[in-house]
Amino acid sequence: MRVFVIIVFLIVSIALTAIVLMQEGKSAGLGAISGAAETYWGKNKGRSMEGALVKGTRILAIAFVVITILLDMNLF
Repeated sequence: MRVFVIIVFLIVSIALTAIVLMQEGKSAGLGAISGAAETYWGKNKGRSMEGALVKGTRILAIAFVVITILLDMNLF
């Protein structure tokens, strides 16, 4: 069972790294200063690819922390 959890942990770690690297930098959002945030993409960012990446990052980060705690507690 422990080997399975470690394999899942490695997959989550690699996926989390990849998904973070795929996200845009915060410097791409500097158009908000001039009012460009009210565009179609600014209003529907949660439905775009970037929104999906943010949601995926949150899910993978939570899974990473939970699995880390479980592995540290030596329950397996």
